[in-house]
Amino acid sequence: MNKKKIVVGMSGGVDSSVAAYLLKEQGYDVIGVTMQIWQDEERNVQEENGGCCGLRAVEDAQRVAQALDIPYYVMNFKEEFKCKVMDYFVEEYLAGRTPNPCIACNRYVKWESMLKRSLEIGADYIATGHYARIARMSNGRYAVRNSVTAKKDQTYALYSLTQEQLAHTMMPIGEYTKEEIREIACKAELPVAHKPDSQEICFIPDNDYASFIDKTAGERVPEEGNFVTKDGRILGRHLGITHYTVGQRKGLNLAMGRPVFVTQLRPETNEVVIGEAEEVFGDTLYCNQVNYMGMESLTQPREVLAKIRYAHAGELCMVERVADDVIKCTFHKPVRAITPGQAVVFYDDGYVLGGGNIIGTKMP
Repeated sequence: MNKKKIVVGMSGGVDSSVAAYLLKEQGYDVIGVTMQIWQDEERNVQEENGGCCGLRAVEDAQRVAQALDIPYYVMNFKEEFKCKVMDYFVEEYLAGRTPNPCIACNRYVKWESMLKRSLEIGADYIATGHYARIARMSNGRYAVRNSVTAKKDQTYALYSLTQEQLAHTMMPIGEYTKEEIREIACKAELPVAHKPDSQEICFIPDNDYASFIDKTAGERVPEEGNFVTKDGRILGRHLGITHYTVGQRKGLNLAMGRPVFVTQLRPETNEVVIGEAEEVFGDTLYCNQVNYMGMESLTQPREVLAKIRYAHAGELCMVERVADDVIKCTFHKPVRAITPGQAVVFYDDGYVLGGGNIIGTKMP
């Protein structure tokens, strides 16, 4: 009987390394792959970047593959990454929205591109080191399910995967806590067992989003403009809308005598709207670009748990379709900082039903 062939996306970190180890132990024919996504920087610049796919990641993943005695390759996805992730990131900020590049990378690079390439070379599945699980629901559809550890759960960033992609994907570490993964890596003597986790966006290792956007956007960099109240009263000058996001309090440099917050970005007038703490909360949002996962569609209103950002614990809400590709979400309790450009993800009993891109608090 031929063993199933599985391509493991290896970032050089402990999670994906243990994923490869576990699958090999289970008898799969494992191939390690790292995505080359960095553009044409100098080698020393690439080496400084400790993100999931920099040169350091390649070297670490290669050492793990040697330790596991599995084939290892680097696949070039530079063009896809620049178009679908980096350019998208910049365009969203220029439009006054706050993007989530990890969601775009998962959907268009790690899955759409890597899965396609893997199937072409004869693989049956791809696997990643995400803290999530994949399940077949009673309605026959595949869904991403919460990992056993809420602290590391990564299901929010996976809501946009398709049924075809899920059918060819494994996520073996979703059954473990981070501590257990470290322990497995130590027992298996993997060379990255004690490597720290990467926290930043991989193509902005210094976390300075605004500088990256300024450098990339060129002549289209937003100019300074006015901080205003919601009724248009000018409060001061801002550095450009790409420096701000809804809910932000720090870095405003406004002498108001009390904490104030960004409540809205208005790219059409180059204004940043400032308000009080209570104005950051809302109970209604609209989303589009909907991807249905655990549910086939939304034909009638339904109560779900909805998360509006990666670190959000989630809040109960009613969801209803109000247009072909628009869902209205009405929360039982107000939620903080509903941010256009971020994702809203719907859950039921720990399973992802679907999600979409937040448009705003009003019907488009």
